[in-house]
Amino acid sequence: MTSAPAAPLAATHPVTDAYARLSEVFPGLRVTTWDAAPPAGDGWVCAAGLAAGGDSLDAFLAWDDAQIQRDYGQRARPDVVASFALHRYAWPACLLITIPWFLHRRVPRLPVQDVSFQRELGRMAVRVGSFGCLPDDPAAELPGARVVPDEEALRAEVRAAVAEHLQPVLEGFRTRMRRGPRALWGMASDEIVEGLWYLGHLLGEEPRAVAELEQLLPGATAPYVGGAGFRTLAGPDGAALPTRDRASCCMFYTLRPEDTCVTCPRTCDADRIRRLTATT
Repeated sequence: MTSAPAAPLAATHPVTDAYARLSEVFPGLRVTTWDAAPPAGDGWVCAAGLAAGGDSLDAFLAWDDAQIQRDYGQRARPDVVASFALHRYAWPACLLITIPWFLHRRVPRLPVQDVSFQRELGRMAVRVGSFGCLPDDPAAELPGARVVPDEEALRAEVRAAVAEHLQPVLEGFRTRMRRGPRALWGMASDEIVEGLWYLGHLLGEEPRAVAELEQLLPGATAPYVGGAGFRTLAGPDGAALPTRDRASCCMFYTLRPEDTCVTCPRTCDADRIRRLTATT
């Protein structure tokens, strides 16, 4: 039996404006909230189900397996299917935490039982029990506020909130992937960076997003692997071309060996410049 749709975020909720802005610039993802029970049926999956690694995860992976066959005309290795599926969950899940931080300096805590995902519709449903904020934030007086002293402490809140959410999810996927903890946390680092980098571009604030991410992940911030990895290449006309080096591989090369991602460690600088210039 299908539950009623999740209610829109209440106007007084401290993350309402951030999620609304997210959907405004990126209509492919819409976030709603729930109080009594998460949405169920009609393709909804709770993150706790993915973390458990059972039937919910099997169904989630089956969707990716079918999509790969449909889009690329071939079967992918099971670990590649799992890598694609983890990316498709973790990328938007990280934005649930990083976008409120980036826009309003508020960091929601979202354990796996409080997040559900309907990827065919591009929807996520959350229950925010607590959030971190700075002392001068008007929301600091609201129930559930976790006031921290300064920007660095708030960055630590972001890292902790993402780790709290993703650690059980990574464990659920681990048995389906040929990757150890370091590689999995490298993937988590990439999802944090590339999601907010992309949204920063859509928001017209890409330079600030890059600067914020460099401070958020400067390197040696366990359990994350590597830093934000941004650097600049010089184009043929001397123009600055921003790029980054991923901490992990998305495994797309196993389907299309000649078509690596522009931020992949396998992609040399000459190819990056060629492709970035063509895009520009």
